[in-house]
Amino acid sequence: MSEVLADVEIAAITGYQIPSRQIEWLNRNGWQHVLTAARRPVVGRIYARLKLAGVKPSASNAVSETWTLDLARVN
Repeated sequence: MSEVLADVEIAAITGYQIPSRQIEWLNRNGWQHVLTAARRPVVGRIYARLKLAGVKPSASNAVSETWTLDLARVN
């Protein structure tokens, strides 16, 4: 799973397919995001989970889930 939302996930949250409309929605609703060189919004997955849960994201509660290095797929 990627650390950022896929285009389809951003569209599902904002209700818009067009990046400029997605950016307007994100700004209007107080969602932090960055723009790619192609002016597409990028939203972090953990940030989105917190926002959708009604939690105000901060440095202390935005710590990622613990992970382990899985070398099982390395050939």
